[in-house]
Amino acid sequence: MIAKHVPMRAAQRSDFAGLVNYITDAQSKEHRLGNVRITNCETENLKAAMAEVLATQFGNTRASNDKTYHLLLSFRAGENPSADILNQIEDRVCSGLGFSEHQRISAVHNDTDNLHIHIAINKIHPKRKTIHEPYKAYKALADICQSLEAEFGLERDNHDPKKTLSEGRANDMERHSGIESLVTWIKTECLEGIRSANSWQELHTYLSEHGLKLKEQGAGLVFECEDLRVKPSTVARDISKKSLEDRLGAFVPLDGQGRKQKKGYSKKPVKKRVNTTELYARYKDDQKRLAAERSAELKRMRLKKDRDIAAAKRSSKLRRAAIKVSDGRGINKKILYAQAHSSLKAAIGEINKSYKEGKDKLYKTHGQRTWADWLKQQAQQGDQVALDALRARESAQSLKGNVISTSAASPDIANLPIDNITKKGTIIYRAGRNAVRDDGAKLQVSRGANSDGVEAALKIAVEKYGSNLNINGSPEFKAQVIRIVTKSKLPITFTDASLEKMRLAYVNKEQTNEQSIRRRSNSSSAGLNGSGAVANDNQRRPAGHSGGRGAGLHAGLRKPNIKSVGRNPPPRSQNRLRRLSELGVVHIASGSEVLLQGNVSRNVEQSGAKPVDRVRRDVSGSRSGINQDQIAAAKKYIAEREQKRLSGFDISKHYLYNAEGGSSASLTFAGIRKVDDHQLALLSDSDGAIGVYPVDKASAQRLSRVKIGEPVELTNKGTVKRITKGRSR
Repeated sequence: MIAKHVPMRAAQRSDFAGLVNYITDAQSKEHRLGNVRITNCETENLKAAMAEVLATQFGNTRASNDKTYHLLLSFRAGENPSADILNQIEDRVCSGLGFSEHQRISAVHNDTDNLHIHIAINKIHPKRKTIHEPYKAYKALADICQSLEAEFGLERDNHDPKKTLSEGRANDMERHSGIESLVTWIKTECLEGIRSANSWQELHTYLSEHGLKLKEQGAGLVFECEDLRVKPSTVARDISKKSLEDRLGAFVPLDGQGRKQKKGYSKKPVKKRVNTTELYARYKDDQKRLAAERSAELKRMRLKKDRDIAAAKRSSKLRRAAIKVSDGRGINKKILYAQAHSSLKAAIGEINKSYKEGKDKLYKTHGQRTWADWLKQQAQQGDQVALDALRARESAQSLKGNVISTSAASPDIANLPIDNITKKGTIIYRAGRNAVRDDGAKLQVSRGANSDGVEAALKIAVEKYGSNLNINGSPEFKAQVIRIVTKSKLPITFTDASLEKMRLAYVNKEQTNEQSIRRRSNSSSAGLNGSGAVANDNQRRPAGHSGGRGAGLHAGLRKPNIKSVGRNPPPRSQNRLRRLSELGVVHIASGSEVLLQGNVSRNVEQSGAKPVDRVRRDVSGSRSGINQDQIAAAKKYIAEREQKRLSGFDISKHYLYNAEGGSSASLTFAGIRKVDDHQLALLSDSDGAIGVYPVDKASAQRLSRVKIGEPVELTNKGTVKRITKGRSR
């Protein structure tokens, strides 16, 4: 685990709202943004919390430095602590820095190889209005991280700083952009020659051959290469000014121009395990093309802006001329001139605003990209060579945790929607609300993935690796994989002998259960003849039964846990079935024999005959306002969505929601659909599936004011309403 303060270089650019907007932006990615947490604010609404923090910061008018503290917590690749542990870690770190009472907003990000948390902290105390700046925060963060790693069983990191600030920034630049830094180039190409020099003149000659100059700056020395400067102590401690002067004497500057340059530093990709020469040439050409297109488009936009402003000024000039020759006098003309001026000012403002928006959009689409970002873009477009270059970086690590692999790995991209590709070449696939990560050799399933996510990962594994797979991870994950493989009947075997033995035992158990169910089904249907009429009543009469009225009906219906009408009293509610006295009397539509109304027992409340398919309540609940046309419309919509989902579209599973199917406490609103002039409410459950629930027009109008993702519940009357805190109107 690593905790790092990300400072703002210029205090004038400090923007708490801008930082929060960045860390809470999903960037059109399904699995980038995790849990967003608001702490020590009076509200749980994100925009209201930002306004509250800004109001607190404006309350301090004396502090001139940055009032926002940006803290980053990053975990090792493969580590995915639970939400409760992440909250505890955040609280402990902030308390250790002295921010326990300060307002803060945090967001979990999952779009890289390392799960990390961005925390935006208000350094102004909400009550005292004083600013707090942690003293030697790096030492406090190192101590806190060490204790948290031991307490929560996290993989240990090295928290003792062994690199200078400049060297750390150079390494960060290399990881971010993929371009070799001047510090690394001097280490690999020049360090041995610098150490072997026996005089200042020999050192200057050697450096000039490599395009470097050694000059005095302040109290020390710097290597200079065009517009770049690096201190010798940043490259290695044994070539600092003091070390060189101890070995070569007092510093002597370069006399003359030095020798002709033989080789020099240029911005090239960090050396990888694959050759990227041709790929980097493509990158340079693409950047030149983007720069030319951007320049031409900017020129066209500026000309259009100038023409529009000139046209607005001409229009205003004509308007003022018309006012001048008008008959109005005094205050009337002043008002007209003021209106003309305001109109011109507003028109110019709109033109400048449109120009700025167009320019921002142009820089997003045609801006300069770093080498690593360009490789990501090419890989997302299906370039396998660019993907291999990302995976060849020295910082790329193999996936850990709940992973699926094989001995014969395949680097091909699977036929699934890609949510993101990290700078280490890990592909993040979307599988419903789950994420499946692929580094070319292993597939990793996210923590808490449901059956759909694990099944999607197994299908990708079969497509990429074949049927013989290796499963690593927690015992719960292995058991889940075995159940899904058996239930879905996927053609998969396991390399682990113990897992394969468990799979075979599970298959045998499933087959035994299927055979048992088939035998019971055959024995239940043995009492019916070909026409569905009642067979020999004596063969089906249970022991102790006298063959009273309704015995034939009991044999034909085959309803669970309902005994025949006779000496036994009506059963209590079992498996969500109502009491027998509450059930409607039925007739068998396909048979020749029916239960007559005169044969109804006296303790049955309803004496009218009803169809057999209406014994239980309607699937949408006991609400009287729903009809079969609405249910038919819901089933039509479900069939259409399920057909698309099975065709490979990224659509959640849809089903007809049953109001009696369980608690509605975890439902969230997912929208309203209209099918065949019938209104349907979409309710998302905790598993990510969508329940389709028919509603009337009044309920649909009321639900149109509910936001997507807002919690809802079903009332006793069968209506859908939002879950509100406090007193509702």
